Amino acid sequence: MKIIATITLLAALGMISIGCVNTKDTTLSKASIQFDNSYFYDNDGKFLEDKAKEAYIAVMKYHSYPVYDVVKKDLWVSDYGTGKFAELGLGAYCFKNNEEASYMLMDMFLLPNQMLPEHWHLKTEKNPAKDEGWLVRHGESWVVGEGEANLPANVVIPECHMEGKATTSHAVLCKAGDWAQLNKPLARHWQFAGPEGAIINEVANVHDNAGVRHSDQAINDHFLGK
Repeated sequence: MKIIATITLLAALGMISIGCVNTKDTTLSKASIQFDNSYFYDNDGKFLEDKAKEAYIAVMKYHSYPVYDVVKKDLWVSDYGTGKFAELGLGAYCFKNNEEASYMLMDMFLLPNQMLPEHWHLKTEKNPAKDEGWLVRHGESWVVGEGEANLPANVVIPECHMEGKATTSHAVLCKAGDWAQLNKPLARHWQFAGPEGAIINEVANVHDNAGVRHSDQAINDHFLGK
């Protein structure tokens, strides 16, 4: 059984459209969301979170996505300790994580051709294993998990992630309005944004950082603060 399941059987090998309209700001060019990796680091190689936030805000503006004050202020960003944020990283803002009632809503942001590293979610002392799905609102993202290998040539895993490898390679391309989800908890998965980046709504039963594990050992150690 493929680890990525779309919302209907007919969509399992493709995409589904639920009527989301992509309304980019036509006054902005693709150059406005292209960043050299050096932009995100100082002369000593320190990751500059403010620069990362600026880049994701540029993606929001490019796609005419609302830039809420609370998101600008509290957007979580990470390069996962790789020093290669332009290639691998994430921006995320969790609007609600209700552990008691078991529901969560998060916005995720990826730069053009940026990878969200491969990971999975364990059960913790407080919460069950995370079960989640993703609605791409703008841009496109390859959602990758377990199943028959079909990773396209244009999805290039950066060397900073397991020397250019991942353990899973079954990919579903989700464009604006397309939905994909795990078909079971505990499955390893990752994403890779298209040339205009991606803005994604994530819904789940819960999110618990204590249960997050990454396939890349260095990334895993960094995330867990080891």
